[in-house]
Amino acid sequence: MKVLGIDIGGSALKGAPVDTQTGELLAERCRIETPSPSTPARVAKVAGEIARHFHWRGPVGIGFPGVVMEGRIMAAANLHPAWKGVDGVKLFRQATGCRVSALNDADAAGLAEMRFGAGKKCRGTVLMFTLGTGIGTALFHRGMLFPRTELGHLPWKGREAEELVAAAVRKKKGLSWHRWGRRVDEYLQKMESLFWPDLIIIGGGVSARHENWFRYLHLRTPVVPAKLRNDAGIVGAALAAEMVD
Repeated sequence: MKVLGIDIGGSALKGAPVDTQTGELLAERCRIETPSPSTPARVAKVAGEIARHFHWRGPVGIGFPGVVMEGRIMAAANLHPAWKGVDGVKLFRQATGCRVSALNDADAAGLAEMRFGAGKKCRGTVLMFTLGTGIGTALFHRGMLFPRTELGHLPWKGREAEELVAAAVRKKKGLSWHRWGRRVDEYLQKMESLFWPDLIIIGGGVSARHENWFRYLHLRTPVVPAKLRNDAGIVGAALAAEMVD
């Protein structure tokens, strides 16, 4: 099955047609910066531009950086507050002119990694973290997704965890890999003590540079970078659309 996967992030929207049987992108991905302000209408317009870029008429899967319940956006911490309560499926269907499904972006990335990537052979408990503008999380046990975990918003040191640990914080604060890596290590150790996972997968753009900071992680659990890297969200969004069908 061929599905257009669109991964919405705090910095950019990325999309490409996906072969859901192999996880391969069928064309070079289209990347457009997230508009500012990131209102529903403006973000949906960009999603429509991506669909038109590929002359797409088939199903579309949307990975959204927030809580999605039955297609409705319940929270979107790193986008415009106007997203709360929006019917995301209806909005993106109107923007793309296509049949649409939507889910959390980290859940999407996790689906891709469990099907085609780093979690493929793990039948135990897997935690995936996407480190970017914020922190996205996905939890799996025996390959089954437990959706809508929001562990990046866990209260930690008097703030939300992503305000201290997200990859964007490292850039904004000018933190060294060592200092930021130690923050990530402390956060992951807390998650490890709560969930006792068999595997931790790290996604997001920063995973491509994991050799700079994995050395500062000291966990019982094996920690590996996402194999699909920044394409995981695109592939997973497409897989989710196939599951809906």
